Amino acid sequence: MRLYSTNNKELNVDFATAVFNSMPQDKGLYMPVEIPQLDADFIENIGSYSLPEIAFKVASALLGDAIPAAALKALVEDAINFDAPARKLDENTYVLELFHGPSLAFKDFGARFMSRVMAYFLKDGEQLLDVLVATSGDTGGAVALGFLGVPNTRVTILYPKGKVSEIQELQLCTNGQNIHAIEIDGTFDDCQHLVKQAFADADLNEKLRLTSANSINISRLIPQTFYYFNAYAQLAREGKKKVVFAVPSGNFGNIAAGLMAYKMGLPVHQFIAATNANDTVPRFLESGVYQTRPSVQTYANAMDVGAPSNWVRIMDLFDDSREEVLKVVSSSRYTDEETLQAIKDIDQQYNYVACPHTAIAWLALEGYKRAHAEENFAGVFLSTAHACKFPDIFPEDIAAKIEIPAQVLELIDKEKGATVMDTDFKNFKNYLLNL
Repeated sequence: MRLYSTNNKELNVDFATAVFNSMPQDKGLYMPVEIPQLDADFIENIGSYSLPEIAFKVASALLGDAIPAAALKALVEDAINFDAPARKLDENTYVLELFHGPSLAFKDFGARFMSRVMAYFLKDGEQLLDVLVATSGDTGGAVALGFLGVPNTRVTILYPKGKVSEIQELQLCTNGQNIHAIEIDGTFDDCQHLVKQAFADADLNEKLRLTSANSINISRLIPQTFYYFNAYAQLAREGKKKVVFAVPSGNFGNIAAGLMAYKMGLPVHQFIAATNANDTVPRFLESGVYQTRPSVQTYANAMDVGAPSNWVRIMDLFDDSREEVLKVVSSSRYTDEETLQAIKDIDQQYNYVACPHTAIAWLALEGYKRAHAEENFAGVFLSTAHACKFPDIFPEDIAAKIEIPAQVLELIDKEKGATVMDTDFKNFKNYLLNL
């Protein structure tokens, strides 16, 4: 597998280099030189494959000879050892539950795969690997659990003060060992900017071996393609092959993975990028003007991103043509009030408790259904996190229905440990140099 920078297609590196460097020095993002087409027979008969079989097939096609087949198969089976069911709510509406991994969020797919890829490539005696990650909610917890105890690695997680839920914060700050948490007095965009500054700092890169665990790392994106293929397989078993995906979108890695799957041959009819008030992409698709804004806090905190990093990857997939993107992707945004009402509507209509991110995806799917009432398709909205992570958002009657998983109950009595810091890069740099 060879990869180039979105800022320079002449730059060409192997997979291991892209995994450990995360981001090219020109501040682009790595993308595959070639996106392979999966054979038509596999797609036609995808319903006969399990999730691990699908994951291995897709990973093999993308990675080529970067990891030998036997090692890759073992890696995939270890990383993706939980289910991702497409739960049927009515005849043509499904919710894709991506929260059955250890951190109760879809980020487990990317974080567990990436940690095992890095462990595979790390050699005994090599310099300690410093993994940096900014989180708006769920990424940090997934990365913490994915890398906890992995030899020769040290993880530093930056999260915005007061802008993650209590359970999300506990997942970041109670691990110890090789996991460190920094509470930034700012927004997610500030956290992300500090991480990007670190990668661009020559002094830091000379003294530390830095890599990222955010979705800017290509090894986070690859495993997220797996659940799109797997969802399609589940619907194909029911004879439904015209599929629309509604994807809650913040940093746009989730939908970027879906679009990569589409480019590999997954026959998706439409993707809907569902956002909250942080609506940089909907505004761009409507106006043709890409203008970032400072992020604002909402109930769907993992989507509170004003400058989504992965949008450049999506544009790259479509040769930087907004018109080509619009053939496959639509987008919409929703307020906190609409989100809360959607949570109530989903509960009343389906007796199903949806987290705020999931509720926004449902709203987008419902809007698309109304606009395309004459079409017959199966709609899948992605549920990216377990509802228990957002206890303060739900009305009491709905909150009472939430079953608290055992791993969350175990967190409650643990002691939190985080370093409080402002947004000055000099302070962050000194912290890293003195860890």
